[in-house]
Amino acid sequence: MAKVSELNVNGKQVPCDAEGERSLLSVLRDDLDLTGSKFGCGEGECGACTVLLDGSPVRSCRTSVGNVGAKQITTVEALEKNGKLHPVQQAFIDMDAMQCAYCTSGMIMSAVALLKKNPSPNREDIVRGMEGNICRCGTYDRIIEAISRAATAMKEAR
Repeated sequence: MAKVSELNVNGKQVPCDAEGERSLLSVLRDDLDLTGSKFGCGEGECGACTVLLDGSPVRSCRTSVGNVGAKQITTVEALEKNGKLHPVQQAFIDMDAMQCAYCTSGMIMSAVALLKKNPSPNREDIVRGMEGNICRCGTYDRIIEAISRAATAMKEAR
């Protein structure tokens, strides 16, 4: 696979020098110093490394940087705007939806994608939409409530 010399990350064209076979996660963390996405299982099963690729959640540990092309990569670092947290981020804080917080960035990115696709999810929609994101601390009820509250806040802000 060919080397990658540029990526579209968080709305900017960013130069890089990466072998195409490398994982997107390693390039984001090690080369671009975007450390919000975490290495969890390395097999795409836990969701800690989730980023958005053209708005869809992907496991960056299993995505080769050479397969990204010109797609827009969005990381958790891009959600805050002008000192204001994204409603999902704020809801996670308000609901104390994390303990160790290792899974949180992946959970938030999956939730952002879910709410973009379905702005009024019920509990079952949220559970289904968050499948594959694992919280080892078990704060699932608070995570579900945080996503529900974020959906409400986002509707009210429109």
